[in-house]
Amino acid sequence: MPATELQKDLVLVGGGHTHALAMRMLAMDPIEGLRITLISAGSHTPYSGMLPGLVAGHYQFEQTHIDLARLCQWAGVRFICAQVTSLDPGTRTLTLAGRPAIQYDIVSIDIGSQPELDSVPGARAHAVPVKPVARLCQRWEELRGRIAAHEAGRNYRIALVGGGSGSVELALAMAHTLAAEAITIDLWCGSRQILQNYNSRARRCVMSALARHQVAVHTDSRVGEVEEACLVMEDGSRHVYDELFWCTGAAPAPWIAATGLSTDTSGFLAVRDTLQSPDDERVFGCGDIATQIKNPRPKAGVYAVRQGPVLAHNLRALLMDKPLREHKPQMRFLSLVSLGDKQAAADKGPFSASGSWVWHWKDRIDREFMGRFESLPPMPTGTASDSLPELDSVTAPHCGGCGAKIGANALSLVLAELAQEFPDNCQGQGDDASAIPHNSGEVLLQSIDVLRQLTADHYLMGRIAANHALSDLYACGARPLSALAAITLPFSTPAILQRDLKQVLAGALHEFSAVDCTLTGGHSMQGPELSIGFVVNGQLPQDKLLAKKGAKVDDQLILTKPLGTGILFSAHMQQLADGRHIEAALQMMLQNNFQAGELASVGGASACTDITGFGLLGHLLEMLGNDRGAELRLDRLPVLEGVTGLIAGGVASPGYAANAEQAYQISVSPGSDPYRRELLFDPQTSGGLLIAVPAEQAANLQGSLRAAGYGEAVIIGEVVKPETGEVGPKVACH
Repeated sequence: MPATELQKDLVLVGGGHTHALAMRMLAMDPIEGLRITLISAGSHTPYSGMLPGLVAGHYQFEQTHIDLARLCQWAGVRFICAQVTSLDPGTRTLTLAGRPAIQYDIVSIDIGSQPELDSVPGARAHAVPVKPVARLCQRWEELRGRIAAHEAGRNYRIALVGGGSGSVELALAMAHTLAAEAITIDLWCGSRQILQNYNSRARRCVMSALARHQVAVHTDSRVGEVEEACLVMEDGSRHVYDELFWCTGAAPAPWIAATGLSTDTSGFLAVRDTLQSPDDERVFGCGDIATQIKNPRPKAGVYAVRQGPVLAHNLRALLMDKPLREHKPQMRFLSLVSLGDKQAAADKGPFSASGSWVWHWKDRIDREFMGRFESLPPMPTGTASDSLPELDSVTAPHCGGCGAKIGANALSLVLAELAQEFPDNCQGQGDDASAIPHNSGEVLLQSIDVLRQLTADHYLMGRIAANHALSDLYACGARPLSALAAITLPFSTPAILQRDLKQVLAGALHEFSAVDCTLTGGHSMQGPELSIGFVVNGQLPQDKLLAKKGAKVDDQLILTKPLGTGILFSAHMQQLADGRHIEAALQMMLQNNFQAGELASVGGASACTDITGFGLLGHLLEMLGNDRGAELRLDRLPVLEGVTGLIAGGVASPGYAANAEQAYQISVSPGSDPYRRELLFDPQTSGGLLIAVPAEQAANLQGSLRAAGYGEAVIIGEVVKPETGEVGPKVACH
């Protein structure tokens, strides 16, 4: 069957409850020709209803957070881990922090809210905001560390400013977990009573729980100013604290108002009951960041959850030119407040209840919601039930000849645009043949590497592919000079092709500019999947060339980066990897080997190679040749987080089997870790350098590498002379 051409970009900003549900629904009934992108500042998004239970110790992180990277991998959604800083409806452009902008055809915003800090002087400088809730887990762990380190015998004071359910639940959860510590918890509320919208019976139950947990409640106490370690009240009284958490009313991200779209009086995005901006039907808003003009409701997660089906329907309807549905939020909702010690209070209108059975009721509701994202169903097979109307006009099949070539203007236009950002490192008009600038008295080196897609983020793929290609030069001690690109983009409309090409090349230029390498042109075409390659050129003096096979007996072997990318991304394709581990692996692959190569060159290295597709063992054997062996310490191998557990679960990269054919060349000591043996055969992408260095210089080189940012650089073994007449294994593993 011919490959479907991408026609439209739907971009979801924020991984809130509404977007998570809508993505799941759209994935189960995909739209042919539509690409969906999720932009989120983190790989995991918390389920707010369970966060108090996490602080109280009733749940683990994985039980309370939706793994967005895993969800997107399952749903076929492109995931971009970044912070949106602005939106321009006129050009349909989203500006991202620290990377190129993203364009959209339709956008939906679900980024939650943040505390209102600026109405009280000093609050922004000294308070820890509870929102965005995605950061609460990290802030809580940091607080636990400070409490553990504080002076013995001194009472530690935690202050919370607020009076709604969020501050109450957090105070009770902290009190439950820290009951054995010498702490005092104060809850400061500017109103005459906490939980103003709750009925009196529910409020009394919560007040009783606060007293039971020895949380001091101060009502009618409005903060006038925040100083370091001191709250100054409007009545002039002063109250000291060691930690201050701010849990007051919600505020929107400032960039929402800067869009020029209608907002409510507090600055939240105004939307119709269809969840669309009244100013632009292509902009949707949901969750806490949006206010339905005709049906405003409090900022509560229960409303966001119920918006999910309507958002999924309306995004599809707008794309398919069908009628949209209106969302009518309920007037009242059931509120379940956690009381710290596996008890909870329920409030709905005049009804209230409390006790452990209410907590178990709440626990069941919360677990059922999270279960939708933990046990993901098999994806539907066959033809999509809907296809974009534009696809009706696409009748010509995609071929391998001229039809696969990206339009002549696209590459030159993208390069011309990027040349404004990278004037010294983006030159030429996109030609696929160009002169290589170099000093005639030096050795000129050339290398090529091509990668298939391992992340749907084109910008990161461009960076990783550039680093991967340049590593061959770094391993030789060479300075990069120039590069030519060879890029295949998935079949798409000209507009989407140009968007994607800019992302890929902007990522590559980010890396090339850091090492003064010039992109002079290249070749671009269309195909069924993304692939990115670069021909790279470098130079160095003849006497400075670091050979791959110069390792000497007694040399120490230093590995500069951890292993496991092949296993991790194989698991990611099967939705078996944790999004946090994937994010850490991507960050590792984004670290180039430029400084490591320079340090190896000046640090007395005998030989050097980069660890890529053949795995550690394959590249080590290349380094050793036929007349040397090696002894490796498996327990010293640096390993990416999450990899060992995946190996134990039977996960292996597709390239593992071919690399493992060299297993006959190793011997493994009894009792050594069997899982770490598997790492020897794992193919790496943008892996580290393996450096052979004389023993007397090894410690200094390791220290220099770590000081330069290669924090996991480690001596993993040494080069040895094989036994006389030895024909078998060349690498002994202990």
